[in-house]
Amino acid sequence: MVFAALTLLAIIGQFFVSTNYNMVDYLPDDAPSTNALEVMENEFTASIPNTNVLVKDVSIQEALSYKHELENMNGVEEVLWLDDLVDLQIPLEMVDRTTLESYYKDGNALFSLTITTGEEVEATDAIYELIGEDNAIAGEAVNNATSQNMAVSETIYAAALLVPVIIIILVLSTNSWAEPLFFLTAIGVSVLINLGSNIFLGEVSFVTQSVAPILQLAVSLDYAIFLLHSFNDELAKGKKPEQAMAAAMRNSFPVIFVSAVTTFFGFMALMFMNFEIGADLGLNLVKGIVFSFISVVVFLPALTLFLYKWIEKTRHKSLVPSFKGVGAKLLKLRYPALILVFLLIVPSFIAQGSTSFIYGLGDLPDTTRAGADSALIEETFGESTPLVVLVPNDDIAKEAELVSQLEELAYVDSVMSYTNVVGTGIPAEFLDDSIISEFQSEQFSRIMVFTDAGVEGDIPFSLVEDVRALSESYYGDTAYTLGESVTLYDMKETVTVDNQVVNTITVVTIALVLMITFRSISIPIILLVTIQSAVWINLAIPYMTNDSLVFVGYLVVSTVQLAATIDYGILLMETYKHHRQKMPAYPAMKKALDEKLFSIIISAAILSSVGLILWITSTNPTVSSIGLLLGRGAILAFILVVVLLPALLLVGDKLVKKTTYRSNFYEQEEETER
Repeated sequence: MVFAALTLLAIIGQFFVSTNYNMVDYLPDDAPSTNALEVMENEFTASIPNTNVLVKDVSIQEALSYKHELENMNGVEEVLWLDDLVDLQIPLEMVDRTTLESYYKDGNALFSLTITTGEEVEATDAIYELIGEDNAIAGEAVNNATSQNMAVSETIYAAALLVPVIIIILVLSTNSWAEPLFFLTAIGVSVLINLGSNIFLGEVSFVTQSVAPILQLAVSLDYAIFLLHSFNDELAKGKKPEQAMAAAMRNSFPVIFVSAVTTFFGFMALMFMNFEIGADLGLNLVKGIVFSFISVVVFLPALTLFLYKWIEKTRHKSLVPSFKGVGAKLLKLRYPALILVFLLIVPSFIAQGSTSFIYGLGDLPDTTRAGADSALIEETFGESTPLVVLVPNDDIAKEAELVSQLEELAYVDSVMSYTNVVGTGIPAEFLDDSIISEFQSEQFSRIMVFTDAGVEGDIPFSLVEDVRALSESYYGDTAYTLGESVTLYDMKETVTVDNQVVNTITVVTIALVLMITFRSISIPIILLVTIQSAVWINLAIPYMTNDSLVFVGYLVVSTVQLAATIDYGILLMETYKHHRQKMPAYPAMKKALDEKLFSIIISAAILSSVGLILWITSTNPTVSSIGLLLGRGAILAFILVVVLLPALLLVGDKLVKKTTYRSNFYEQEEETER
């Protein structure tokens, strides 16, 4: 009844939690672009252009009419076009060709817009209505609007695919038609409570909203499976339901607790990221693990006993064959597995560190309107990315010199500033305030630099460094740069450090938990080598296929895969250690594999299904990237746990015995292996 009340409150609470689609908000406060944005917001009313609108087959007058309509739309702060740079009374033949073709080319007009943060959906919908199907709109604001429009529909679509798949997997893993519903109810309740508890945070990132609930479901279903499998084992011994549940809770608690704790610390490592989207996701996953653990050890036993008659009424024969004897077949692969993995591990480690990364949202697929429009604009006008430079306005000659130097930089199409648009010879007091406010505030001058290098990559980031270096050579630390490329550059600098910190914390904390749990020095190393090998191979594949990875996805999965799939190793290790106290290493491992292989298959099948369905259903490149890496990672972790881990434990049996406190391993002479 307590859980029912909490779930009801949580369902209501989640409607009061907003979703943030702006990754810029998650940069640390001391990032240069964050400081620059704060200065510009204090000094200027205008913002950085974040949208391009292409209108085909128009005259100059028709283009000006479109510009006027765009300026009057709700959510559109500013529209820049050719008339802001040159006097359109003069013949176009006399206009600088590079400047002209940045805005008007072959009868096509390209407008540069600033759309207010938070109003992207309303503004882009109005622009689509104005320009129709034949014209195009692209940019950061469009990507955000597309993500917002698709977030709900894609989540529903993913759930519609995922729930039946999980139910099928769970039906195969149980002997009752009702049990899968108990699993999903117990974890589903904890997911809803976690979502509702975000009301105390106010908002969550779009990555958290898309990924956290599904990850929580996939990772923590293991706990419910461990408990109810143990419950059925106790029932098979002839115990009454209450006694069987008490024994099951006692027997399965250590494995559930260790699995939850290792996952807890793995997710907690994300909270140490300076790029706060990691902290946002990490906090939600940590809460989710705690709620799932409590739900499994408190709510699920109560629910199972309360509705036990439904389990009895819906009993069915096992739908899968026995796995007895599979262990011996898998152990025949132990030496080839050792050789293959040790041949792959070093190249994989090097390759995963050499993968090229995308630090922003990434390109939307061409199957979406935004993706197709972006491709059309790039094909017609090439890439156009604005940067903004803010400098003190106390020396007009120095500013003119800087503008001249900026115009000479490679990949710079045009520069707009007071000095080259208005002119250095006209005093500011003789001009209208609307003109002055675009380029000058009380303390700063605003210089717009339009580039054709793209938003991110080696060339755009090199250009950011050049613009910063040039402006600082004139103005020192009183010069500021900002824009999408600048933000992504700062994001790259931030998350590169975050990657080292998060991975170190994850490995160290999980190693400590495993060391305390197994009272061993060697067992944590063996388990971590197994799972970390799967992580490295997984993250090396994009390098081998020459694909770029969304860095947020890479960072999340490098942590989540380790934290989520270490459970497979813990379950096998716990079972092997138990049997090893009664028999030699080889038969102990053979028996452990026979007993636990099916449970590990079920856990891996659920996690990989979750990942692959996210990959298939999401058009958001970040979420899709996380899905693909997670799905593939779960499959690789499963393979290495059932093939490499047994090989390492058998080869290192004497070392494990010596480095494990009170191992109590079977001491008689080992039986001859066949």
